[in-house]
Amino acid sequence: MTTFSAELTRQLRGDAGRPFITFYDHASDERVELSLTTYANWVAKAAGLLVEEGDLERGMRLRLDLPTHWLGPVFLGAAWTVGLTITDGDEPDAVVCGPDTLPAWADRADDLPVFACSLRPLGVRFAEPVPPGVHDVGIEIWTQPDAFAPWDPPTGADLAVDLSLAVGAVRQTQEELMEAAAAGSLLTDGGRLFSVTNPASPPGIVTVTEPLARSGSLVLVRHCASERSQSTYDAERATHRV
Repeated sequence: MTTFSAELTRQLRGDAGRPFITFYDHASDERVELSLTTYANWVAKAAGLLVEEGDLERGMRLRLDLPTHWLGPVFLGAAWTVGLTITDGDEPDAVVCGPDTLPAWADRADDLPVFACSLRPLGVRFAEPVPPGVHDVGIEIWTQPDAFAPWDPPTGADLAVDLSLAVGAVRQTQEELMEAAAAGSLLTDGGRLFSVTNPASPPGIVTVTEPLARSGSLVLVRHCASERSQSTYDAERATHRV
C-alpha cells in the first residue's frame, strides 16, 4: 500500500536536490526555497517534535490552524509520517497554530499539545515568550534529529484526512490520498504548480501531494499581490496555476 513516507522516499532516490517548495510572501518580500532533501529534513524534525514533545501516536488527530505558509506542507508531511489524521474539528488530539490563532489555542494548552509557529523568516522562535504550556516550534524543532523512523509505521489504510466541509465530508486513507495525487489533475509530471491556496486547508492539501507524486514542485504565495502574480509566476518558471 502507498503511503506519504513511501512516496517521499521514492522521490528522494531521484533528483533529491530539486526545488520542491518555493514560498513567497508578497507583503514582506520573504522568499524561502526548500529542496526535496531540505523538505524531508524538516518533515523528519517536525515528526519527531510531534511524537517526542506531544506524545502523539499513529491514529491520533492533528489540527493544522495555519495560514498560507511553507510550514503547512511540512506539518502535513510530519503528520502522515507519524500516521496522524488531519482534522478540521474542534476536538483534535493536538494543534499546530500560527501567531494569529495562538491566543485561542493557548487556553487549551493544559488539555492538548499546542505547537505554535511564529511564521517569522527561517522558522525562528517567537520574539516574545509563548504562553505557559505552549510549544514554540521555532525553539523545539531544532533539537529533533534529522531523520525519523516511527516505531509503529502507518500503512496505506491509515486515515490521512477527515475533514468536514460545507459541500460534504472528506475522508481519505493515505493510499487513497497518494493514488489520487499520482493520477493528477492540477499538474503534469515535473511541472511547477503556482498556488495561493493554503496547503493546510482542505482544498489545498492536493497542492502538496500532487507535486510530490508527480515529481514536480510547488510555488506557494501568501498575500499575493495582483500586480506581482504574473511576474512571480514567470520568474519561477511555473507551468500550472491553481
